[in-house]
Amino acid sequence: MTAPSFASTLPAAALEKAAGIRLMIFDVDGVLTDGGLFYGEDGEAFKRFNALDGHGIKLMQQFGTAAAIITARQSPYVLRRARDLGIAHVFQGVHDKRQAFEQLLQHTGLNANVCGYLGDDVIDLPVLTRVGFKACVANGHREVKLRSHYVTQASGGNGAVREICDLVLAAQGNYEAALAPYLA
Repeated sequence: MTAPSFASTLPAAALEKAAGIRLMIFDVDGVLTDGGLFYGEDGEAFKRFNALDGHGIKLMQQFGTAAAIITARQSPYVLRRARDLGIAHVFQGVHDKRQAFEQLLQHTGLNANVCGYLGDDVIDLPVLTRVGFKACVANGHREVKLRSHYVTQASGGNGAVREICDLVLAAQGNYEAALAPYLA
């Protein structure tokens, strides 16, 4: 007996919404990280990123879905992580995420309906409510969950981003191809 495909284990409505996504946008604190902040002696906040999430972003990008970051905090570590992952569009220190999203659309020439967003808190709602595919991490705020097409099983900073990247790959029929080099 054959195991069910990964896509068959996901909600059909979420797959349908994610099928046409060309740009997946991520918040940082609480999404790409677990939201915890570690302060150094100089007051700088350190962040911990998840390697599984990073590999998911790279795989998703290899199959044609770009990634972007919109975050309220400013950090050199976010720029470093974005550079490591090949994420070209990074908006930091943004308190009006709607404005940053509009700038992102202008830079990319994309329409909002081909964008997805993974957030965790109410500051993300101005973008989340405008995109074609809306997602929230498992430990996100209830108002974000209520407005999302998909709520991850994993919490922010602990595989939620990878879960979304895998969902996008599956929705676009690329999940098996993304795994193929590792199964050969």
